[in-house]
Amino acid sequence: MLPADSPLLEGLNDRQAQAVTSQAGALLIVAGAGSGKTSVLTRRIAGLIASKTAWPSQILAITFTNKAAGEMRERVAALVGEASQGMWISTFHSACVRILRTEAERFGYTKAFTIYDSGDQRALIKRLIRDHGADRLGLTPASVSGKMSRLKNELVDVDSYRGQVRESDPNDVAFYQLWSDYQAELARSQAFDFDDLIVHTVQLFRAFPEVAAVYRRRFRHILVDEYQDTNHAQYALIRELTQAVSPEQVPESAPPHERENGLEAPALTVVGDSDQSIYAFRGADIRNIVEFERDFPGAEVILLEQNYRSKQTILDAANAVISQNFDRKAKNLFSELGAGDKIQGFTGYSQHDEAQFVADEIGKLIDEGYRYQDIAVFYRTNAQTRAMEDVFIRQALPYRIIGGTKFYERAEIKDLLAYLHAIANPADALAVRRILNTPKRGIGPATEATLVAHAEQAGITLSQALTEVDQMGLGPKVTGAISELSQLLIELRSTLDSATAAETLKAVIDRTGYRTLLERSNDPQDLARVENVDELLGVASEFSRGNQDGGLVEFLTEVSLVAAADELDDSGGTVSLMTLHTAKGLEFDAVFVTGVEEELLPHRMSANEPGGLAEERRLFYVGMTRAKNKLHLSLAMSRQTFGEAMVCAPSRFLREIPEELMQWRDSGLGDRALTAPRTSLEREPRSLPRPPREKNTQWANRIDTVVRDNSEMELAVGDRITHDDFGPGTISALTGAGPKRVAEVRFDQVGKKRLLVKIAPISLTPGV
Repeated sequence: MLPADSPLLEGLNDRQAQAVTSQAGALLIVAGAGSGKTSVLTRRIAGLIASKTAWPSQILAITFTNKAAGEMRERVAALVGEASQGMWISTFHSACVRILRTEAERFGYTKAFTIYDSGDQRALIKRLIRDHGADRLGLTPASVSGKMSRLKNELVDVDSYRGQVRESDPNDVAFYQLWSDYQAELARSQAFDFDDLIVHTVQLFRAFPEVAAVYRRRFRHILVDEYQDTNHAQYALIRELTQAVSPEQVPESAPPHERENGLEAPALTVVGDSDQSIYAFRGADIRNIVEFERDFPGAEVILLEQNYRSKQTILDAANAVISQNFDRKAKNLFSELGAGDKIQGFTGYSQHDEAQFVADEIGKLIDEGYRYQDIAVFYRTNAQTRAMEDVFIRQALPYRIIGGTKFYERAEIKDLLAYLHAIANPADALAVRRILNTPKRGIGPATEATLVAHAEQAGITLSQALTEVDQMGLGPKVTGAISELSQLLIELRSTLDSATAAETLKAVIDRTGYRTLLERSNDPQDLARVENVDELLGVASEFSRGNQDGGLVEFLTEVSLVAAADELDDSGGTVSLMTLHTAKGLEFDAVFVTGVEEELLPHRMSANEPGGLAEERRLFYVGMTRAKNKLHLSLAMSRQTFGEAMVCAPSRFLREIPEELMQWRDSGLGDRALTAPRTSLEREPRSLPRPPREKNTQWANRIDTVVRDNSEMELAVGDRITHDDFGPGTISALTGAGPKRVAEVRFDQVGKKRLLVKIAPISLTPGV
């Protein structure tokens, strides 16, 4: 038990201190948005060690992303020093990989098994669909992988699914055949996909109780962050780890009292918030946190309601919205940071009018001293970014879209990682298939089919088949290319015990000429690919420096477990655009939640899902509570959908916010923003006479249809110009050069704007 004057309790409020010091066998910390849950969790871990309640090696802390695990590890290390090295602080998947690599031989795998990411999974499923002709039934890699994932998250395996197959349904039969062949291919390749990592660990514990007992004895304190996001398989894993150890499961080497009495269940601490459960589409089950007290009778529940992030006005609005949900433990967030400004609401003509509002407000925030990286724009669907990008580009407003192609999903990176997988795990057929003709060696689909057929007939791996290419009657050129590849793989496998991951990767790059081919390419995109190749080599070098005992297998494990959200860099000088789902866990000084309309937020699909409306409300709540100081909510009364202009209605969620908390502005709609008929599209201008709607519609696509290049236009500070939409103005500043030249203009009617000169619809005013 920590003393009341412990430094670990310094600066905590009463509820937080209670959560840090609780000695409950099962503890639920309901941590509201911005309530300091990470601080509580890390200090609780440090407190277990400081009070000698547990040895570091007896603690397992689980998070959902590598980034969160890294931050927790750093914060615990700052509190307890080297003792943190003995703990397991990792994601669900990382913890399961460590267990499975240790116990691999029990289920017929080697310790060097491969982990297939989503791209590998899609490639394999795509091939199986083609082989089965299942595309004629409308089955796609996305639909098949999605259904497999949902079933695995429910701990349904391919064998148990066999009894559920409806023989009268050709799609169901085809899906079962695909799944069966998929799992067989994984087994032959000594590979797991991400879902398998957790499923096989649960199955391991259930099939080998003595193995489960080892980990129950080892981990006497288990802590789980973001518990509301757990799916059934993850829940089952936690349940397996938190069972008591019976005397017969205790080894002879254990102390006498353990051999006689066994061990009580490990202590479990979970931290989460049902109000932020927004991942049902990924299999997250809100019941895991809502029913925690039923699952663990006598559990202690502590509510953290003091928010350290947002102004009270923002919290009052968020509390009002989320109170309309009933599948939650009631709580009321409060802040001591002051009331803050009213929430700014805006209703526009169209999505382009809405985007212009966002851009204008961002300009004002910058003038007030905010930085671009302090500002974020959220939306429900990726399709909403188009109008925003059009306006941001025209006004030279720096932005980035979070959620594009991630580093490890780029083709050149996947090519090189496939080489490394093929070296580390010769049974990985998918990796060998990818590198057969990469770089091009003249090995086509027919040759690949011959190699695969030979491997299957001989009962050997595809890697072994490469060594027997002389027996296949292929042409001398192709035979030589395959033999050269095979020899490369064999040579590099022989160095695994002595070479670092970086050395092996460099050998692959040099021996295959991969980088040289990119450098010689006339494709300008290949120059960026060269930089990516160098970046991967840098990643491997950094790993090798920081993990002197870690080889290629350990490097590939770390790479495979990198989550998309972990790549988010908060240091750039740009406005961040992202979906509301991506926004979870982040915070910004100023936030814009856009498209707050019926059938968008809440999304039209939610009406068909049980609990869908409640989850959409939680999604809106998450977006609101990301804001520290300023929150903007906007909508359009007309939006382009599937190429047609659709009339939109304000979201029902807006009506749940007390009127006194909001200040509405719009294109002349005023206080009628929430009550205007859905068919009313007549608006007054916001700040200046606008061109007819036809011109606005044309302007929406102008960036793509008009080739405009003002790069060589002679401009100087003080020049008078005319803008097609904003009217006359005076240039007050010029920065950059050529296609990157930016003009700051003070317009007579709309104030200051920043324009990218190259594409701005401007002209010099003659005679001025």
